[in-house]
Amino acid sequence: MEGQSEIDRFGEPFEGSFLGRLKDEGSGSDNQLDGASGDDDQDDAVDEEAGVLPRKRKKYHRHSPHQIQELEAFFKECPHPDEKQRLELSRRLGLESKQIKFWFQNRRTQMKTQMERHENIMLRDDNNRLRNENDAMRSKLANPICGNCGGTAIFNGAGMVSYEEHQLRVENARLKEEVARVRALTDKFLGKQPPTALLPSSPSRSNRGPEFSAQGHVPNVSTTATAALPMGISSLDGMSNASPVSPYARPAVAMGRNQLSTEKSAYVEVAIASMNELIKMAEPNSCLWLRTLDGAKEVLNHEEYSRLFTPLASARHSEVVTEASRETSIVPINSLAVIEILMDVNRWVETFPCIVARSSTIEVMSSGIRGNRNGALQVMHAEFQVLSPLVPLRQVRFLRFCKQHGEGMWAVVDVSVGMLQDSSDPCGSANCRRLPSGCVLQDMPNGCSKVTWIEHSEYDGTAVHPLYHSFLISGMGFSAQRWIASLQRHCECLLTFMSSTYPNEDGSGMNPSGRRNMLKLAQRMTDNFCSGVCASPLHNWEVLHLGNMNGDVRVTTRKNAGRPGEPPGIVLSAATSIWMPIAHETVFNFVRNEQLRSEWDILSHGGPMQEIVHVAKGPRRDNCVSLLRANALSASDTSMVILQETWTDASGSLIAYAPVDITVIESVMSGGDPNSVALLPSGFALLPDSPSHIDGLKNPDESLIGTADSRGCLMTIGFQILVSSTPAAKLTAESVETVHNLLSRTIQRIKTSLQMS
Repeated sequence: MEGQSEIDRFGEPFEGSFLGRLKDEGSGSDNQLDGASGDDDQDDAVDEEAGVLPRKRKKYHRHSPHQIQELEAFFKECPHPDEKQRLELSRRLGLESKQIKFWFQNRRTQMKTQMERHENIMLRDDNNRLRNENDAMRSKLANPICGNCGGTAIFNGAGMVSYEEHQLRVENARLKEEVARVRALTDKFLGKQPPTALLPSSPSRSNRGPEFSAQGHVPNVSTTATAALPMGISSLDGMSNASPVSPYARPAVAMGRNQLSTEKSAYVEVAIASMNELIKMAEPNSCLWLRTLDGAKEVLNHEEYSRLFTPLASARHSEVVTEASRETSIVPINSLAVIEILMDVNRWVETFPCIVARSSTIEVMSSGIRGNRNGALQVMHAEFQVLSPLVPLRQVRFLRFCKQHGEGMWAVVDVSVGMLQDSSDPCGSANCRRLPSGCVLQDMPNGCSKVTWIEHSEYDGTAVHPLYHSFLISGMGFSAQRWIASLQRHCECLLTFMSSTYPNEDGSGMNPSGRRNMLKLAQRMTDNFCSGVCASPLHNWEVLHLGNMNGDVRVTTRKNAGRPGEPPGIVLSAATSIWMPIAHETVFNFVRNEQLRSEWDILSHGGPMQEIVHVAKGPRRDNCVSLLRANALSASDTSMVILQETWTDASGSLIAYAPVDITVIESVMSGGDPNSVALLPSGFALLPDSPSHIDGLKNPDESLIGTADSRGCLMTIGFQILVSSTPAAKLTAESVETVHNLLSRTIQRIKTSLQMS
């Protein structure tokens, strides 16, 4: 029965007699039984006594080297084949499906045995080391030596030993405690019940996390979500190719046993507690989330959340505002590709340019198991932005923890490692604390992945401009919907660019190198525009009032004496945000229409413009990079074209554009360096705004929350102009007045064209 219970841990049926035959035959990698019974000898003896001819003994059949090689190769890819895969293997290798099943059961048993044997070796080495230390201390106790004079240690009347011996005892006790802690964690990962006193305490009320089923929901609570604690596994050679999806998986956070400082230990425990919280919040149909009347949005049930989770830190005061959102969607890449994007800080910023202003990795505490990101843990710093000069950046220092919860099931969680900073921060950034946030990923059969994204944070509400107060408190500013929409756009762009049937609607015949250069140039232009309209602490904003218009104009200048990608001289940036009483899609379609551009853009020379190059970034025609040319009246006007990038979705829209010389852009499309092109981008950022969402959030504990369709949008418009080609020149009042008039006139023309004034 012991063999039966061991195999049952893998969730596979197993015949008891097979284990006995396995012991007689040897390794399951080399042999396979053909239904023979372990009691054949006894049966033959009984038959002879009864005068009956003994039945023919069934023979053992050894697998061929080719069969073993094929089975081993398939095992590395999928240690748990389903019935369909077993049938395919049996057909291909000429074996029975039952033989295939038994071979995989036996192979998994061998892997488990190897892991336990290695664990025993490690524990035996620790035990020997402690014995040696103990013997050395006993020897020193027998002949104590004074550390000061070198003579025999002197004991006082109370029987106290020397200071050096006391320090040795303290160190030995510390080492024993550390080994006991590691042993307890090892037992936990092997499915054994460790002594309660040896387990580390968790800052969360619950230290158990849900285990996802094959259908993607959370049926019960399991300890697999906590199987990621500091222990090394790099010495397990040959195991890096197999995904650890069983309860016997080795611990995922790979750090040295005796190198865990108090701070790192606390980080690990906070990361595990945050992972458990994220998994529970991602559970479908959870009581933690309440749906609105139209079913289009979920809001957090704060009362249920407070009941289930103990805060990791207490930093609430009267000005702190909590925002939370959840969104589930499908992205056209698998979960491992998404994990690589999230764990690479440069790719992360590149994928979410309108949300992440800049980011850096402070410390990599673990890079995960060799070969994948399971158990990766790192400390990061990031600045999150809303594309408006009226919303300060949110600077956050946080942990990012990646964990595999099963075959094709991953989760990445972020959590702040510090309290809300002092509200008198001179940098002007919004104080923010990132509560457990992140995403849960599940691979789909078609190569896509299902993403459940959760955003949960606290911020200082006193630093928010009144125009954006309702927008941010509704959770729409940094909502999960924005994160998933940005991820989908990035994936669609990659797939479109790599497609063998890339659309070439403009007939320009641009080669892949030229399209790649155009996309790189457009990406740099968009990044420059986003940084130019946001309230970064690097910018010293000045406020100008727009007269009778609702909103403020923020102006800043910078001197460029040699920065690549920008013209030398003094650059004046001006941006403002206003509320528009129409949907953001309507404004986007109007501004993007090259035939109507003359109604608001002075670069159109008073006439319609023509799209001469179109580089698609996804299935929607609106998501693209294009070159626009005005219908010029003279040959001298044909030297300038407009490089423009546009995208739109339910989370918002963006139009960024910049004038460039036609000869320069032709060089880029022919394979030239896109980084040498000087750009001063301008553009629009549009965000949907629904004031009715706020009424529901004032009472988040009610199950029915009313919403309505979007009745307006928040439009941010930004311009950058070169006021002087000499970096040493001074900014004049005329230049400021010029950009002020340009903003006022552009906004007024858009309102007039859309019949809002």
